[in-house]
Amino acid sequence: MIPLLYEEIVTRALREDLGRGGDRTSDATIPAGTLAEGVVVAREPGVIAGLDVALATFLRLDPHLQVTPHATDGEVVEGDRILAHLAGDARALLAAERTALNFLGHLSGIATTTRLVVDAIEGSGAKVVCTRKTTPGLRSLEKYAVRMGGGANHRSGLDDGILIKDNHRRIAGGVEPAVRGARALAGHMIRIELEVDTLDELEKGLEMGVDAFLLDNMSPEELREAVRRTAGRAVLEASGGITPETAPEIAATGVDLLSMGWLTHSAPSLDVALDLNPGGHSTSLKGS
Repeated sequence: MIPLLYEEIVTRALREDLGRGGDRTSDATIPAGTLAEGVVVAREPGVIAGLDVALATFLRLDPHLQVTPHATDGEVVEGDRILAHLAGDARALLAAERTALNFLGHLSGIATTTRLVVDAIEGSGAKVVCTRKTTPGLRSLEKYAVRMGGGANHRSGLDDGILIKDNHRRIAGGVEPAVRGARALAGHMIRIELEVDTLDELEKGLEMGVDAFLLDNMSPEELREAVRRTAGRAVLEASGGITPETAPEIAATGVDLLSMGWLTHSAPSLDVALDLNPGGHSTSLKGS
């Protein structure tokens, strides 16, 4: 991931944790200039995402830190796997520790959960996509983590396409006026997606040449019928409460996409840790 995309996020997160007085505990207990070395470790199996972000967090407080990565984003690792070696200013390492691990654990958790769903629907032809149900300020990182887990991204923002949802339809006066308004604004580069709750609404959208449909909370039977009626004329995206447990049955209906807000708002964090020792000490954990 390009550093420019996360440098500001890292700085903001560190500023939040350090506040106005810095790390009072480390300043009070660790003499200035003390060196330490250690390892970033994945305590459990998973898919790594955000390692570069985590290491950049440490480097933000100690630019002279010696960093040796032993894993890459998108890599599947076993438990007790060393992800990186660090050596440098002890105070800086301790001050950056929680923020760095928050990034790494959260993003790796999203990547791990995404990979579970991707593997569960393998062979169906469907793709797993995330939504805009992301943590404010972390969308670019969370959507990156989904990609590292083998998933794909839906819209990155409201300016990234037109998705006519139920509230748009109601206020616009129905499917037809909403689609006509979208057509007038979209131009030739922007596709139009329409959220539909019923097969009748799907038929109206197909008649108007809508490019894609968000099939909201439809049963597997309804999804199969939507696939039959559409016959490849538009992209079909199943949405609404999809979980890793229900994903295989939904993918088997023949839809093109499984839209899962669950990936970014409910995926459990991967258990990661920083094990430090005074400079010169080593660790017995497994390496790469």
